[in-house]
Amino acid sequence: MSEIGTPEFEDVNVSQEEAKNGKRVGVKDFISGKILTHEAIVGQMSYIIFLAIIAIFYIANNYRYNNLLRTEQKLRKEVKDLRAESITTAAKLMSISRQSEVLKLVESKGLNLKESTVPPKKLN
Repeated sequence: MSEIGTPEFEDVNVSQEEAKNGKRVGVKDFISGKILTHEAIVGQMSYIIFLAIIAIFYIANNYRYNNLLRTEQKLRKEVKDLRAESITTAAKLMSISRQSEVLKLVESKGLNLKESTVPPKKLN
């Protein structure tokens, strides 16, 4: 009795024939690039290209989103700083535009100006 002809060893013989015909894909084929010439891969090439394009768009979109997020954070910080500067400037302007401060400034500069004691009149 020969063991090769028995039904339990037929699947082993089929896999050996597939290996000889080049239908099995191994790590060596993947590394060498021969995987791209196999019939199963060639038949799915359009799907693989589609997935590669989607992956490129996904990466580009993620990169653009991160750049926009960084720009937004930078602009928010700049707006916060400018708002603080605006409030500080407005407070300084209010303090130096008071009548007493104007009088002190005129006296310190020596402009020889006097404060009006006559109230303003409304013109009709």
